[in-house]
Amino acid sequence: MSDTIERIKCLIIGSGPAGYTAAIYAARADLKPVVYTGMEPGGQLTTTTEVDNFPGYPEGIDGPTMMVQLQQQAERFGTEVRIGMVTAVTFSKEVGGIHTVTVDNTTQIEAESIIISTGATAKYLGLPSEQKLRGGGVSACAVCDGFFYKGQDVAIVGAGDTAAEEATYLANICKSVTMLVRKDYMRASKAMQHRVNSTANLTVRYNTEVEEVLGDQVVEGLRMVNNQTGTKEDIAITGLFIAIGHKPNTDVFKGQIDMDDTGYIITEGKSTKTNIPGVFASGDVQDKEYRQAVTAAGTGCMAALDAERYLATVETNEEVSAS
Repeated sequence: MSDTIERIKCLIIGSGPAGYTAAIYAARADLKPVVYTGMEPGGQLTTTTEVDNFPGYPEGIDGPTMMVQLQQQAERFGTEVRIGMVTAVTFSKEVGGIHTVTVDNTTQIEAESIIISTGATAKYLGLPSEQKLRGGGVSACAVCDGFFYKGQDVAIVGAGDTAAEEATYLANICKSVTMLVRKDYMRASKAMQHRVNSTANLTVRYNTEVEEVLGDQVVEGLRMVNNQTGTKEDIAITGLFIAIGHKPNTDVFKGQIDMDDTGYIITEGKSTKTNIPGVFASGDVQDKEYRQAVTAAGTGCMAALDAERYLATVETNEEVSAS
């Protein structure tokens, strides 16, 4: 550990749309924010080739470029962006308390306020062919990328409410949708199953898994296997959507902050406040419903405003106590 512990007024953990938007607002409020990028600087959008649904980009923009621009905007107002991974935290439960954070297992810093924007990681099947074609037709967000496959044949993997909802969404814009369900039943609610079964151009294949995604540069097809009979079948598709869930990146905070059963950080009402004074959460780390760049950015703004008000209240109380 370093002999001298650095004190930071506003520490932002994570560098996706939520983290950088929080940094922009915090910097403009003179909170002198420091951003630690984590293992994936720029977040999930750095793996997205085209972003067409973020306001302000009439021609669209690729994800990595967008994140570079957000970083540059944050730095223009004085944000310090550092490459590093937060590996341990000790939160104070007192209003005005100082939080201690360890970066890369070696550097210890103190923070008067913290904004957690570590996001969530989409779960994938783990197939080499799937990973090779991420951004080339393999996606974990139908709402984000479905538009690019309008009028085409696509497939989706999953059996829960999210998969069912995304499958019906795709069916509205695509020529056909093949839904692969690993078991002989769907986990989705009865209402969602009814929607799926009532959609004419949506076919459900039970007991079916992906063996290989076909294509060199882009998705050209899918090799499916029936896990009961071993029968294999190839179908021609241009897009494959994985809807088997997300994992919030909150392991380092477990036992320190309130989370739900799946690991998402719980925030108070419409705010970004957590149960720890001075610690706020924004973006996908606390949002398992929308998971969009624009909603993440919105909560990043909220978190910075919440942090600014919190620090102002602490400072006022300290001045009153000293007088």
